[in-house]
Amino acid sequence: MPLSAPLLLVIIGFSSLMAQWIAWLLRLPAILPLLVFGIVLGPMTHVLVPDALFGDLLFPLVSLSVAIILFEGALTLRIDEIRGLGGVVRNLVTVGMLITFVVISLACWLLLRFPPELAALVGAVTVVTGPTVIAPLMRVVRPNAAINQVLRWEGIVIDPVGAIFTLLVFEFIVLRQHAESLSHLFWTLGVTTAVGLGLGALAGWLLGVALKRVWLPGYLQNFGVLAIVLTTFGVSNALADESGLLTVTVMGIWLANMRDVDLRDIIAFKEELSALLISGLFIILAARLDIDALLALGWPLVAVLLAVQFIARPLCIAFSTWGSTLRWRDRLLLSWIAPRGIVAAAVSSLFALTLARSGYPQADRLVTVVFAIIIGTVVLQSLTSAPLARWLRVQQQRPRGVLIIGANSVARALALALQRLD
Repeated sequence: MPLSAPLLLVIIGFSSLMAQWIAWLLRLPAILPLLVFGIVLGPMTHVLVPDALFGDLLFPLVSLSVAIILFEGALTLRIDEIRGLGGVVRNLVTVGMLITFVVISLACWLLLRFPPELAALVGAVTVVTGPTVIAPLMRVVRPNAAINQVLRWEGIVIDPVGAIFTLLVFEFIVLRQHAESLSHLFWTLGVTTAVGLGLGALAGWLLGVALKRVWLPGYLQNFGVLAIVLTTFGVSNALADESGLLTVTVMGIWLANMRDVDLRDIIAFKEELSALLISGLFIILAARLDIDALLALGWPLVAVLLAVQFIARPLCIAFSTWGSTLRWRDRLLLSWIAPRGIVAAAVSSLFALTLARSGYPQADRLVTVVFAIIIGTVVLQSLTSAPLARWLRVQQQRPRGVLIIGANSVARALALALQRLD
């Protein structure tokens, strides 16, 4: 007997909680149990069929959720924290991204025998890492400040950049099918970038002014910021396709670096909301995976995963960190950590559906390969990154101490005694 929609939503929510709790109990990144729950509920038992449950609302919901996640991550990006490493981050989202794209595209073309256009689309989709996978992994790995900042900035900045780059590759495929001029491609890039940067900066400044001047009462601030972010995302996409991710990212970075704007309550609210959205989205998108199609690709798919892990990422880091102050130990761990996440899953699912409707052959294989890369990188790196960080001696010590509130004689004597006892 098919389950009702309310019960399925409850199952998704409870499964998200259980996955997060298991991750906390076993000291694993939450992405790992979330993927397991999604695969069990979806392709293994067919309890959850997201396309039937959400219908046409599935991808709008995914897009809005990713926008909130990116904005929340951008709120933590302060320019003064990345001083000295800005060049590395810039290289990672430009030269490094292109290197990753070329290696993965060639691997799909040569090993999986994909048509060049589809191989390029897989390469474009999988250049992104993203805060949805980096942030939970960093909580478990606990690398030093330099590695942590580089990975966090790369994950958040490369999401909108990678999404726009993927859109351009997708536009190129569609243009070739319709034999249109390439000038349209460059026009799309210019409009998308201009709208994203301009609207994002304007919206961030206006929101910062509203918060500083208390135009919103305290009890409406969290709700107001959320509504404004989603409205800006929608307006941006209406002005230029797929510019919304860039807009909300720029908006968050601008707001985070404005002076005299208290964001503590907003950041706390957005972190909780992002945790909820990430949990639900991973389960929903993993439930759409076709296991039979995944297994049918066989050993060539394993070879692609090895190319992603041992060729694409090391080359990306080698070129991006050339001449930087990072130590070889830092570079080695950076070369190992690059899990793929929600943006890759969402964008690949959306474009595969669009290509299938256009009659493009093998469009369904796009989602299969992208999810294989997501699962492969998440599982491998989740299980090995923390031991590798300890072996390289780039892991921070687990916080341990006592906070004494007050500075009277008893408190100071207690503090000295605890200090002597280490």
